[in-house]
Amino acid sequence: MTTFDGGADSRSLNLPLFQERQSLRQQVAHALRAALVAGEMRPGVLYSAPALAEKFGVSATPVREAMLDLASEGLVEAVRNKGFRVTELSDRELDEITQLRMLIEVPTVGEVARLCDEELAPRAEALRQSAREIEALAQERDLIRYVEVDRQFHLALLALAGNRHIVEVIGNLRARSRLYGLHQLADRGQLAASAREHEQLVDLVLARDVEGAERLMAQHIKHVRGDWADGQPAT
Repeated sequence: MTTFDGGADSRSLNLPLFQERQSLRQQVAHALRAALVAGEMRPGVLYSAPALAEKFGVSATPVREAMLDLASEGLVEAVRNKGFRVTELSDRELDEITQLRMLIEVPTVGEVARLCDEELAPRAEALRQSAREIEALAQERDLIRYVEVDRQFHLALLALAGNRHIVEVIGNLRARSRLYGLHQLADRGQLAASAREHEQLVDLVLARDVEGAERLMAQHIKHVRGDWADGQPAT
């Protein structure tokens, strides 16, 4: 068992330095979720709150509280007097998460496209900025920020359908996903190509192209267990 103690392993984690102290616990929790999804934090490794706090540039208390939040969600487990260990998910579990996302997100995005009238269109258009930021982050290889902005974009897009329960369910499913192939794709310059699909989704929704939006959303989710999962093109 490897222990994360703030040494060389700490320096290798690409975690953001927080300047803003407001809602610090939530900021840390979002960053840690993104680190989990992006594969920056791996199963079988023990992470201590003080070491992570040093990396974030904050005190250990909000980090410990954030890790307890993640433990309550089943993303990590507390190891008494040692720290927190990332919960390991099997390939079958990850496949099941992807299947659920396909069943929920594809028709929901189609519904958003169908509903996109003059009143809803400005809210959809407002997502374009985030879509472009996602592409820029992919090009910059800022994977933790990429995962977090990607999460915000997709949940905001789903929220346009007007069903908050869908947003909550998908938010939980996304937090449990693991995208260990992101580093390889980013290093090869291929992640940016997938990132462009976000702005394409905005265009299809604004065009009220239900079938096109559903088709692209399905393609987009398939990346999760294809090229984003292991760094290899999906078959």
